[in-house]
Amino acid sequence: MRRWLASAALLALFAVPLRAQLAREVGTAVERAVAAGEVPGAAIVVGRSDEILLRAAFGARALEPRELATLDTLYDLASLTKPIATAASVMKLVERGSLELQASVARQLPEFGVHGKDAITVEMLLLHTSGLVADNPLGDYVGSRDEMWSRICALEPRSAPGTKFTYSDVGYIVLGRLVERVDGRGLDRFASEELFTPLGMLDTTFQPSEELRARCAPTERRDGAWMRGTVHDPRAFAFGGVAGHAGLFSTAEDVARWCRMLLAGGELDGVRVLETRTVQTLLTPRALPDGSGWRTLALDCDTSYSGARGEVFQRGASFGHTGFTGTSLWLDPASLGYVVALSNRVHPNGKGETRELRRAVADAAARALRGSSEVLVGADVLARESCARLRGRKVALLTNRTGRTSRGVRTIDLFASADGVELVCILAPEHGLGARAEGGIANEVDGPTGLVIHSLYGATRKPTPEMLAGCDTLVVDLQHVGTRIYTYESTLAYAMESASALGLRVVVLDRPDPLALAKPQGPLADPDRLDFTSNRPIPLAHGLTLGERARLEREHFGVACELEVVACEGWRRSMRWAETGLEWQDPSPNLRNDTQVLLYPGIALLEATNVSVGRGTDQPFERFGAPWIDGIALARALDLRDLPGLEFLPLRFTPSASMFRGESCGGVQVVVTDRSKVRAVEAGLAIARTLRDLFGSDFEFERVDRLLRDRETFAALSSGMRIEDIAASWTKDLAEFEAAAAKVRLYEP
Repeated sequence: MRRWLASAALLALFAVPLRAQLAREVGTAVERAVAAGEVPGAAIVVGRSDEILLRAAFGARALEPRELATLDTLYDLASLTKPIATAASVMKLVERGSLELQASVARQLPEFGVHGKDAITVEMLLLHTSGLVADNPLGDYVGSRDEMWSRICALEPRSAPGTKFTYSDVGYIVLGRLVERVDGRGLDRFASEELFTPLGMLDTTFQPSEELRARCAPTERRDGAWMRGTVHDPRAFAFGGVAGHAGLFSTAEDVARWCRMLLAGGELDGVRVLETRTVQTLLTPRALPDGSGWRTLALDCDTSYSGARGEVFQRGASFGHTGFTGTSLWLDPASLGYVVALSNRVHPNGKGETRELRRAVADAAARALRGSSEVLVGADVLARESCARLRGRKVALLTNRTGRTSRGVRTIDLFASADGVELVCILAPEHGLGARAEGGIANEVDGPTGLVIHSLYGATRKPTPEMLAGCDTLVVDLQHVGTRIYTYESTLAYAMESASALGLRVVVLDRPDPLALAKPQGPLADPDRLDFTSNRPIPLAHGLTLGERARLEREHFGVACELEVVACEGWRRSMRWAETGLEWQDPSPNLRNDTQVLLYPGIALLEATNVSVGRGTDQPFERFGAPWIDGIALARALDLRDLPGLEFLPLRFTPSASMFRGESCGGVQVVVTDRSKVRAVEAGLAIARTLRDLFGSDFEFERVDRLLRDRETFAALSSGMRIEDIAASWTKDLAEFEAAAAKVRLYEP
């Protein structure tokens, strides 16, 4: 995961303005909250991997008497205890084989398994889908620890286990007890010895010592005295300050170390505390059974509890948690970024509020993390020059929702308002202008401009003379993903042919290609089998931007038209998407992040078969399965193949759309452990062969060639030839393609 890191030179180049802007925005947000009496102060840390963008304390930690907030102030983390101590400890035990996520909790805690609670699994408790009540009455928390535990064991589920999401402190109290029962050490000692001490989180603890209490931020009064170093939550207090749902104290810098560890795949400063596979399991978003959103095994992803995400971090692909006392953290794997915001909003009277502060801080952090580079897309370059190169032109625009400047202005609106540019019509590729539709699409009307949107995925897939009537220029602005079977490049080629026939100039506004870092992969399509899904005999994954692909059409395949590519500025082929500073815009309904794009050329080979590739779930192309697949056997077999950069986790999922809609499917989650090593096409072939070998005629193996489009490769795959030897057979064709591609590439490695 450290390979995802931005270069030190790049970060140094932009660090000063980023930090200054971030500090101003965060400082303004905290000052507003302090002035409004919402918080006494706060400690904030924002970082990207090992680079700190902001580390600051604001306001006061105590008001009576006043003490300034400092970076070494310990805050009552409240429910941040759940992910940082409890869930991480549980996953450590799972990693060791001492616990199983799918096992009944009653296996280890038999006294808990009454009233139907024997159906509750460890995973259900982590996800808050156990059916347990959010909180049982405070009257249950009197007497000894054993007496309190007995009352928890006597509780009846409020809903059938595994059917409903109810955020439950009780569930995490049970998990804390589970750690103690399985390991023998209490949760506090286990977490300290196995997690916090190895991570260098030396100020993170349950029950702070007298020395640490002097640095603790007070919360409210209990029995006339300030709670300072004493847990605020009354149920955790009843358990002596150590419970699975609350009780942990820490500093913002220590919490940041925990975040960095997860984003680095389980290690920090050379010390590994969790295996990479464990972290991937911990952070994989899972759909909640009642449709109320998504959570990971430790953190919130997209539910009603997601306020700390703000509006800029990507929904569904970033995650975090909050605490009642005014604490929060949020992680963004796409940028390797995180934001930690700690406060004691309940001081002095329990009436503080952090919702707006959390959002403002998260948004400022997200903007800074996203803006670590100054890549300009073609639309930005055009906007900067006020569309001068199109002045006097009558334009047809081929675009969708991805066609916009980095400031979010639609290219449609840019042209409609530009002096001297007449936008005559709009053309839309597969999935329509909104890049959301499936199947054939009819013509529509664009509301803001009133212009007709001509569908190129309906009655025709090639612009007609009637569509282009009155135009002298065709502008193309689409996000592409460097893959032969992705139909936008066929639409581009057909549009260029129409422009050539009608004498129109073609202008392509270029955009970074998420696959450009990977070398060309896979076979060339058979020349006699070309169609809309493979319109040229080029590699399955070619890694060219759409502008470069247009140049290939003209220079190599002889489409004679006047062509200009408005190139990106500041982009290199070696950049991951997170390094571009550009907001991710889904180019189609089922490519929602650059990991899915990375896997797409391989997993998509299954699309023509009877296997779901995760359409109708939140992670298309990161999972696949079918009702007839044994996910455990498949994951085991694929892991034995040792496919570079990939691991596989068994799972069950139920697609809400497309193949096997509404049916429970066994399958696997594809986990990317090293992006630089992934060879998606070869992995896709290995997956197809494994499915055939394990499941025989249940798998429609022959249909793999419908998208592969290479008889020789499919024959070799069918015969049992080693995948490495199949890949070696592409060498000559790929070398010839490389020679052609080198002449049209616009960007440095």
